[in-house]
Amino acid sequence: MYDLTGFQRDLLYVIAGEEEPHGLAIKEELEQYYEKEIHHGRLYPNLDTLVDKGLVEKGTRDRRTNFYTLTRRGRRELEARREWEAQYVDL
Repeated sequence: MYDLTGFQRDLLYVIAGEEEPHGLAIKEELEQYYEKEIHHGRLYPNLDTLVDKGLVEKGTRDRRTNFYTLTRRGRRELEARREWEAQYVDL
């Protein structure tokens, strides 16, 4: 996780929180959080990076729609990150 950008980590959180979200659903969630438009040129290359790193799997729902899920490694990395954060933030 140390080599991911904040945006890529946010992508992991959104993917983990939804059941097989498609790109547009991920985009909409992040736009609500960031309160600004997320361009396709930012979203999809970062999703592809997470796939290339083995943290996310990309599946096909139909000819036009892909969906994303965390891999086991992605889930472990996210859990490790949350444990690391918990050392420093006690809410």
